[in-house]
Amino acid sequence: MKEKKSAVNERGGFFRRFSPPPEWRTPVLILLGIFTGLGLSTFYISNAVSYLSDDPAACINCHVMVPEFSTWERSSHGQKTNCNDCHVPHDNIFSKFYFKAQDGLRHSFMFTFRMEPQVIRIKEAGKNVVQENCIRCHQNYIHPLSLRAINNKTIHYDDETRCWDCHRETPHGRVHSLASTPNARIANKTARVPDWIKKELKKN
Repeated sequence: MKEKKSAVNERGGFFRRFSPPPEWRTPVLILLGIFTGLGLSTFYISNAVSYLSDDPAACINCHVMVPEFSTWERSSHGQKTNCNDCHVPHDNIFSKFYFKAQDGLRHSFMFTFRMEPQVIRIKEAGKNVVQENCIRCHQNYIHPLSLRAINNKTIHYDDETRCWDCHRETPHGRVHSLASTPNARIANKTARVPDWIKKELKKN
């Protein structure tokens, strides 16, 4: 019994060590409730669960990706692939979701604070992933000499060569910017606003 009591006291001491003084407990609980509510609202409104899927419509939760979505949708790749087939690693599930999380956090930060450029350019890590996926999907159609050339081991030159150095229109087109597809028809996205907020907005 004494051992059980001492274990309970140790656990209680641990929580007491990190708990605020009695006069601060109410304000701290209120602040925790506010931040928890804001976090859950952000999670819901941003449709964060959709990013765990392979649905291409998740990529246009933010409007700046509309040119990428519309050009992909109307390309030959739009018939057989989704965004994740090209833009995330496929060697194992851990690297896939780690890359998605890393890329998604950077995108969400930049889009939230309006830091996105007029022409969105893929980063070096993204280029390497796309290159690997080009070879993964099309390896049965690539001649061994060509495969050696596009594996960043060029036959005649010392510089790196990638698939899209020749296939420039695949799949997003040569002209590419936020203003390049102003009248694109995209999937109809419904606003992710809780019903109680909608009711309050209607009252006012």
